Amino acid sequence: MPTYRSVAALLAAAATCLLLAACSTLEPAPRSSSAARVLGEVRDSVTVEEVYVTEENREDELDSLATWIHPDGATWVIATAKSSHRLVVFDGDSGERLRSVGRRGAGAGEFTRPNGLLVYGDHAFVTERDAPRVQVLELPEFRPAGSFGQQELRSPYGIWLHESAPGELLAYVTDSFMYGARHEVVPPLAELDRRVRRYRLQRAADAFQAEYLGAFGDTSERGALRMVESIAGDPLHDRLLVADEDRRNVSTLREYTLDGRYTGVDLPDGSFVGEAEGVALWSCGAESGYWVAVDQLTPLTTFHLYARADLAPRGSFTGRLTANTDGVALHAAATPRFPGGALYAVHDDRAVTAFDLRDVVRALRLDPDCLR
Repeated sequence: MPTYRSVAALLAAAATCLLLAACSTLEPAPRSSSAARVLGEVRDSVTVEEVYVTEENREDELDSLATWIHPDGATWVIATAKSSHRLVVFDGDSGERLRSVGRRGAGAGEFTRPNGLLVYGDHAFVTERDAPRVQVLELPEFRPAGSFGQQELRSPYGIWLHESAPGELLAYVTDSFMYGARHEVVPPLAELDRRVRRYRLQRAADAFQAEYLGAFGDTSERGALRMVESIAGDPLHDRLLVADEDRRNVSTLREYTLDGRYTGVDLPDGSFVGEAEGVALWSCGAESGYWVAVDQLTPLTTFHLYARADLAPRGSFTGRLTANTDGVALHAAATPRFPGGALYAVHDDRAVTAFDLRDVVRALRLDPDCLR
């Protein structure tokens, strides 16, 4: 049995479903109570067709993505699976599901609702919302190499890190703790100064040791981070982009400095129809490039691009299938199937889709140097 389907085959199957009214291969993505899963207008966007979509598994509830290059040259796409409490590994070129890792539990190598994911070097950093902690795993064996944050984190979601000094990493972890019986009540403004927590990581023997450096978050009505998940940074411009998902206020990306100061800059109101979700930096050389930001919508996710230097809008696109996206992974390195790199996206919690970055550059008339 094949482990992935081509988009063309899926579209053909959808047409057959319409005729027979008895096929569920491409049934509409289910709605839920989440504010992210809403129907929305796609404005001023172009269509970029997916190269493939992986085989679906509704039990996983996929969320975040990261890529890693295996010593044999293969590209892995690793996904967190919140409901099945594991990580899922796909082949980046074919979409084939290679393996799953872990099971539900609180031990080393086990997971309790894994959510955020980042790969740095040969290590995967996984946030576990209900543990709560960040677990570190050495690739390719996924060997446990420590964990941190158990004393401070309450509901960790997103993670980003960078090398601040030789042999030293700074980790930024969003902490979206909520109140109420259903965990839907945003804490008062005074408590939102703990929305992002920082750690200094250093390698010691076969594990990482972490030092807690404190938390930050603006507490003004305008700049507060009410519901946070995705976070990514650009040390060149001293910039952190943090997705605030709370559509009861304004869902957008807010700009902070690396030391935790809110700059007062947000993407303009109305930039996102649904929830601002996954965000990734597409670096195209020493200084140029683009930010890719997810607008989580059904029936089709919109991907917005912004200039790396000044966050000016550079266009938007949708796929023909990809919907209700949480996480994305921007893989700029060439692979046999994607010579210009690929953008991987979660599709409706149950699969991963892949876009060829050459198609994105052509469709949005972006800088062709990003493909070199």
